[in-house]
Amino acid sequence: MNFETADNNIIVRGIKCLDLDLTLDCGQAFRWERQDDGSYKGVAMNHFLHIEKSGDDLIFYNTSEKVFNEVWRGYFDLDKDYDKICERLKNDNLLSSAIDEYYGIRILNQDSWEALVSFVISQQNNIKRIKLIISRLCKTYGEKLCDGWYSFPSAETLSKLGTEDFEALGLGYRAKYLHRLARDVQSGEIDLDYIKSLPMNEAKKELLKIYGVGEKVANCVLLFGMQFYECCPIDVWMKRVMDYYPNGLPDCFKGIEGIAQQYLFHWARNNL
Repeated sequence: MNFETADNNIIVRGIKCLDLDLTLDCGQAFRWERQDDGSYKGVAMNHFLHIEKSGDDLIFYNTSEKVFNEVWRGYFDLDKDYDKICERLKNDNLLSSAIDEYYGIRILNQDSWEALVSFVISQQNNIKRIKLIISRLCKTYGEKLCDGWYSFPSAETLSKLGTEDFEALGLGYRAKYLHRLARDVQSGEIDLDYIKSLPMNEAKKELLKIYGVGEKVANCVLLFGMQFYECCPIDVWMKRVMDYYPNGLPDCFKGIEGIAQQYLFHWARNNL
C-alpha cells in the first residue's frame, strides 16, 4: 500500500477493491452518510472522517498521518490484499458473478463495543431506522467531535441511564437489552477484549450469553466487530443463497467465509 500526504490530506494509491457505496452503505456500519458528490462523511473510533474515492485513489481529507495509521488504515483493512482474495473466491461460479457485479465490497474492522450495540439495535429493524436511532444515541450521549458529528457513547456513559432513557430514543423492546448491556460491560461482567481473544466458537458462546444477543447478532459482531473473517452471518437472504450450496460452502471460502458472505448477501438482495 502506497500513500502520500498532500495539503493535510492522505492519498492512498492503487486501491482497486474498495467501493465506498458497497462498503459503507451495505448494513455493516451505520454512521456513514453519502454526500452529493459521492464522497462520504462519518465517524468511527471516535474520529470524524471525510473520505472520497477517485479512480484507484482513496482520499482521506484533513487527516494526519498519525490518525491514518492508528485508525483508518486498520478500519478499512488497507493492508489486506482484497484483489487476491477476490481472485480466490472467483473459483466459485456464483461468487464469481457476484464479485464481477459488485466488486469492491470490503469488511470494516469496527470497534467491538460499537458493533455490539449497533447490532443489538438492528434486530427487527431496517437500515434507515437503525441509522436514525444510532444518530440520536450519539448526539444525545456522545461527545461532540465537530459540527453535527459525535463520538459513540461509552459503556460508562450509557451505564448511568435508565431503561426509559433508551426508550426515549425509539429503541422499543431493545431498550432493556441496552440498559443491561451497558451496565454489564461497565462492571466488567462482559469483557469484550477477552471475548475477542478467544477462538471463534468460544467467542460466539460468550456472546450468546449476553442478554438480548441471538445467533444473527452474535455472528455480525464476530465478523464486523471482532475480525473473525471465517464467520458467516446467516439471515433470510443468505438462507436463500444456501440453496445454491446443498453440499456446503466450497473450499475456496475457507477462512474468509465472512467476506464471501458479503458478496453473496448483496447479490441475493438485488437478484432473488
